[in-house]
Amino acid sequence: MDLQHLNKIAIKAALSAGKIIQKYMNDDILVSKKNAGTSIASQVVTEVDLACEKAILTLILPTCKQFNLALLSEETEDDNSRFEKDYFWCIDPLDGTLPFINKHPGFSVSIALVAKDATPQIGVVFDPSTNNLYNAIKGNGVFKNNKPLIINNTNKHLTYVTDKKLSDTPRSTEIKEILDKKAEKLSLTGVKEISGSGSVLNAIHVLENGPSCMFKFPKKENGGGSIWDFAATACIFNELKLSATNFNQKKLDLNKQNGSFMNHEGVFYSNFN
Repeated sequence: MDLQHLNKIAIKAALSAGKIIQKYMNDDILVSKKNAGTSIASQVVTEVDLACEKAILTLILPTCKQFNLALLSEETEDDNSRFEKDYFWCIDPLDGTLPFINKHPGFSVSIALVAKDATPQIGVVFDPSTNNLYNAIKGNGVFKNNKPLIINNTNKHLTYVTDKKLSDTPRSTEIKEILDKKAEKLSLTGVKEISGSGSVLNAIHVLENGPSCMFKFPKKENGGGSIWDFAATACIFNELKLSATNFNQKKLDLNKQNGSFMNHEGVFYSNFN
């Protein structure tokens, strides 16, 4: 498998979708609802989501035929081919649709290549608001805007990254207790919060606002993000030898049976070990 070649195509596809997002990100966009998870964020979809997916698939689909790859993309029905082929593309054409329609930075394009055993091989993330491009290939390091990404944990506090404000999050008391214990263990002065982005850029915020973490508890209800919300950033974190696991700090199930939702195991990301 020529990962370097596929990485270049993934980058080209992410930038192509990013240009579409940039064209519309200051406009009022018609919002539709789809049958998805229990959260509003998982139910909203726009014409921009669909246009981004079309642009990405124009570049990605030829590789599926050439390299016998499967496909999992947010706005396309899962055909379960990812359980049969050795690798599959995992695509979120517009992660953070909710902040996008609210004109709030926090949306991005996410493209990953994942092996059948759920190990991410390629991770590409493009942030249209900043023009920052992050990419990783398994065994080849992590790059930001074509330069090696260096992690600088300079804060004296622990940063908690979250989609919702802690005050609006279920089990907020439990979360605060976990954060306070981690801050104490790391000899930090306390906890500060970054909120409002989609899952993909939340993970990027974890990288760049350290010491930092984000996590979701396992739960019964459908939601908790989907495979495409974590596949690309898991590749990036893995290459940096940082935690991108389920809530119990075991390997993320990035090729789970019975749907794409990750609520069954939760997630835990941190830029400290």
